[in-house]
Amino acid sequence: MADYSSIPSPCFVLEETRFRKNLQLIADISKAADVEFILAFKAFSMWSAFPIVREYVKGATASSVFEAQLCFEEMKSLAHTYSPVYSEKDMDKILEYSSHITFNSVEQAKRFMPKVNSADHKISCGLRVNPEYSEVETALYNPCSPGSRLGVTADQLKNGLPDEIEGLHFHALCESNSFDLKNTLNALEMRFGHLFGQIKWINMGGGHLVSHKDYDTNHLIETLKDFNARTGLKVIMEPGSAFAWETGFLKTTVEDIVENKGIKTAIIDASFTCHMPDCLEMPYKPKIRGAYHEPVKGKPTYRIGGNSCLAGDFMGDWSFDKPLTIGDTLIFEDMIHYTMVKTTMFNGVPHPSIGIIHNNDNFELIRTFNYQDFKSRLS
Repeated sequence: MADYSSIPSPCFVLEETRFRKNLQLIADISKAADVEFILAFKAFSMWSAFPIVREYVKGATASSVFEAQLCFEEMKSLAHTYSPVYSEKDMDKILEYSSHITFNSVEQAKRFMPKVNSADHKISCGLRVNPEYSEVETALYNPCSPGSRLGVTADQLKNGLPDEIEGLHFHALCESNSFDLKNTLNALEMRFGHLFGQIKWINMGGGHLVSHKDYDTNHLIETLKDFNARTGLKVIMEPGSAFAWETGFLKTTVEDIVENKGIKTAIIDASFTCHMPDCLEMPYKPKIRGAYHEPVKGKPTYRIGGNSCLAGDFMGDWSFDKPLTIGDTLIFEDMIHYTMVKTTMFNGVPHPSIGIIHNNDNFELIRTFNYQDFKSRLS
């Protein structure tokens, strides 16, 4: 077992053994269903781990010019790029680093198609569509809510697809299962099935949590094979969370314990709003190793507070077998996906270090952050 005492605090730690297990599962599904899986950088952009990723999948999806460049440099491949909007100043670089470009609107497709056609390599273009169906309950993550800016609705395509569009893209899932996907595909085919004969590929976006212990991978494979048999379209899937689901943790340290109106708060050297923003956005309560996820009567119970000055920078409550003391280590589980990609330096709070526990249980410190990292983001 790795020596956790050698890991600095705070620190995001990827566990290679768990990571490879997810990657192998994704590779197996890809082969069985004859679909292409690519990594979504918006959930996981820890490029020091990309050499491991490349052993199992070859591509990635980018949501911006910077992500597209990262794909080219570190995944060693051209990106499948989608952005809600492209700007003139970014498009030349996006063309340079992309094999596929998906447009969010018909207007953007028409505006930039001449540039695409003048690129020095073949780029396949797609259009994001809105199936107007989603089983995502959290409004913040539902791209099919009324008035959504994401994707073209069927009534906007009464005259067919723009010239040179070769694919359709939809993204309507979030940590969802294969039955949610099947229902979404039914809605998609009902609204856009008449256009399938005009395209070569379909990108089913992300939100496919195939590495969750309760995910029915056999049902997913059957669903995808049935879709392919009916349509003949190449299927691309781009989950992010599934790659890094339960593959690492955030190590933190208790720095103080305060009490107000009977509520004891253990303040750690990390921040929910700065380092674990999805906990507050989703919201969800993360697991702490060795703690009771819900308060247990008679056991020491604490709210956990972050080290920023935001009043709402806390979560709670957890119970422990013994009272917490200053200097205790708290390990937040499953803190690799949608963490590092969303972190901020609000308040000038130091960013957690980044490391990997390799298959041999040796810990490698990949990156630390200092004052210059904070200062260089400002002017």
